[in-house]
Amino acid sequence: YPNQVNNVLCFPYIFRGALDCGATKITEEMKLACVREIADLAKAEISDEVASAYAGQELKFGPDYIIPKPFDARLILRIAPAVARAAAASGVATRPITDYEAYAASLQRHVYQTGMLMRPVFTAAKAFHVRQDGGARVVYAEGEDERVLRAVQVVLDEGLARPILVGRPEVVRMRIERAGLRIAAGRDFELVDPENDPRFRAYWETYHRLMGRDGVTPEAAKAAVRRSNTLIASLMVKRGEAHAMLCGLVGRFDAHLEHVRNVIGQRSGTHVMAAMNALMLDQFTVFITDTFVNEQPGAAELCEIAQMAAAEVRRFGLPPKVAFLSHSIYGSSSRPSARRMREARDLFVRAAPDIECDGELHGDAALSETVRRTYLPETTLSGSANLLVLPNIDAANILFNVLKEAGSRGVTVGPMLLGAAAPVHILTPSSTVRRVVNMTAVAVADAAEAAR
Repeated sequence: YPNQVNNVLCFPYIFRGALDCGATKITEEMKLACVREIADLAKAEISDEVASAYAGQELKFGPDYIIPKPFDARLILRIAPAVARAAAASGVATRPITDYEAYAASLQRHVYQTGMLMRPVFTAAKAFHVRQDGGARVVYAEGEDERVLRAVQVVLDEGLARPILVGRPEVVRMRIERAGLRIAAGRDFELVDPENDPRFRAYWETYHRLMGRDGVTPEAAKAAVRRSNTLIASLMVKRGEAHAMLCGLVGRFDAHLEHVRNVIGQRSGTHVMAAMNALMLDQFTVFITDTFVNEQPGAAELCEIAQMAAAEVRRFGLPPKVAFLSHSIYGSSSRPSARRMREARDLFVRAAPDIECDGELHGDAALSETVRRTYLPETTLSGSANLLVLPNIDAANILFNVLKEAGSRGVTVGPMLLGAAAPVHILTPSSTVRRVVNMTAVAVADAAEAAR
């Protein structure tokens, strides 16, 4: 029923805040703090989780919606800190919380399974955003997509970046209104109209300079810029108008990658691009590469991909432990693919002697030191590998998608594009709002690293 009062709206979060500050009792001030947060949340835009749970219902503050839904993941993030503050103010907190920003971050683990993994990335992204004059500028190619609009609201609330959206103004305005969001073009984010932007000439001329010797005429350059939001976003990054870019929510990965290759190009000193995805499993957090880019990479390419992936894993505050996977283990097969993975491991040992690695390995051996030692007691990898390098795109993509559904309940980060000359990431059509937010943080953290 509309406005049905449910105990789960308040009691778990009152007690969460009370326990975390060591409150000796629940005071009237703590109850009022809880009620006020519930009232404020009812007037806020609905979250992605609530929109999905109540698909087809228009939930907007009014006679039929004066209290938030119990599925709203923001309840704990709003109520628990408010209750803890009220407990301290009313003198019943035996362990008053002193750092509420850190406390709010710790509560994320109860809400988002990616919360703990993403914390170092969010910290780096927020620090870079604050340091930049005008903030860290991230351009979203699919600026009309409701997932992007909801993500932008979170990005602004969390102080991650200054968003730039590519989209038609009227479409963006209508979808913001339909979603009940608090953001507005011009005030909260920059809006680039692909049909009428004063920089159109500068964009197509830049594209023609880049592609003129690859069969792209001035007229073809104009048409391409008019036709592709990803191309516009790539040109903004190329021209220094944005620090980073996200695309891929609509269309094929390869089509987006082609624009990135043509406009952004590869990072100096690299010879290959690759994609990596992270998965939060019950017992492990694993990063898998190359899930989208290279069909059959050679040993030298696999070594370079592993080095780039290891650098990205470190961005998450984790020491990379690399496993080169194969149908073979420690020379049990002499087939070409097994020899290729063995050679990749040998090249990696010479290129990155400070990073633990082993190979070629079966999948179970990568995650179990016991299994590895059964085959070779002198394994050069301790514990479980967290970075799995697969022999080809089919193996990597299949492993990632099977584990995503069977083991991680769809909780993933990525794809993260490795080896591009600027922080650019190509998402997939199945991306959620939270994944867009997480990848915004990754892109900004990458920009911070590039600026060093």
